[in-house]
Amino acid sequence: MDTKRTIAALAAAALAGSLIAGCSSGGSGAEEGKTKLTVWAMGDSSKPMEQMAAAYQKENPDVSIQVQAIPWGSAHDKLLTAVASKKGPDVLQMGTTWMPEFAAAGALADLTADLADYPELAADNFFDGTVTSTQFDGKTVGVPWLAETRVLFYRTDVLQSVGYDHAPKTWDELLDASKKLTERGKDKYGIGLDPKEPTLSFMFARQNGSKLIEDGKAQFDQPAFAETVRYLDGYFKNGYAPVDLGLDTSQTFGGDGMVPMFISGPWMIKTVADQIPDIEGKWATAVLPSKDGNMSSLGGSNLSVFGFTEQKAAAMKFIAFLSKPENQLEWMKQTGELPANKKAWEDPQLSGDPNMAVVGEQLKNAEPMPLVKAWDNISQNFLKTFEEIYRADADIDAKLKDFNEQSQKLLDK
Repeated sequence: MDTKRTIAALAAAALAGSLIAGCSSGGSGAEEGKTKLTVWAMGDSSKPMEQMAAAYQKENPDVSIQVQAIPWGSAHDKLLTAVASKKGPDVLQMGTTWMPEFAAAGALADLTADLADYPELAADNFFDGTVTSTQFDGKTVGVPWLAETRVLFYRTDVLQSVGYDHAPKTWDELLDASKKLTERGKDKYGIGLDPKEPTLSFMFARQNGSKLIEDGKAQFDQPAFAETVRYLDGYFKNGYAPVDLGLDTSQTFGGDGMVPMFISGPWMIKTVADQIPDIEGKWATAVLPSKDGNMSSLGGSNLSVFGFTEQKAAAMKFIAFLSKPENQLEWMKQTGELPANKKAWEDPQLSGDPNMAVVGEQLKNAEPMPLVKAWDNISQNFLKTFEEIYRADADIDAKLKDFNEQSQKLLDK
């Protein structure tokens, strides 16, 4: 989930004074003689986590776990309040893009020295990008939990009609295929590239060698980033990618393939299969086309220990339990969310599914967006910048110079 407010809201949260029920440190209601853990499970339902907690408690009868469901829509405010009051859960699930903000606020315990005590939490167990998402300012402040990344969806039959018996493997092939697909006729396009999704542009820029941010310095006015923006802008300017089409995937990807390629996450696999059954056997997924590389973006969530907990060791032990491959697979069975543990991806449920296998392969080369507090604001500013480029044909170099200066000011705060 993207951060919507900054840590500056802490003061307001503290004045509000609304403390969170179920504080850490074993408040009232804990079973006598047992260690009480409070877990915040993000989402609208606590049932899957309650089932995991019940399994853990069978193995550890000296522990009592209380699970509280925190809807994503209110989670950020509740976390701010918990930080301000220093009263919150012992274990919490946190979206990867929130990690820098709450780590900087001291809300997440430093786990660096504790990881060696739990073999289940060794960094080698997880995809590299998921481990990166848990690190901030030289510290490890979480454990990888759920992972998702972006892959290419494409209509095999439509691509074959323009001479491609495989998914585009390079930027040049992607552009060539998109051009040929657009030339099929009126209201036909090559690929869907959502210009309102800033992560897409940043992901392409990394594939072109851009560092985005390096040593605290914004790199958005550098050649690698500018070349990427020109490349993507060309899709819109040439009509290879639609703008404001106003149709859903079932209308664009189905039928004769008005838009026969798009980039999205693993959740779209089930959506396509369920909503467009008439194209079964006529579509597939592939890892992203490559320029200097084909790095994708990485999202998902991590498990962290609240910075003010009095039950750190017990919290770590529960997180280690959740991190076992068999428990990550059980979570996937209950929720459909995908594991960060590499061993879990060897299970036939994932490795035996061609589309999921592609996601697993792309996860080997996926990284989160830069872990800096200013990133959300930088992303939103880029949306405005890019819109002026693809809609109004604004000068790319001038716009990126302004955007880079805005970004540097945010980084310097």
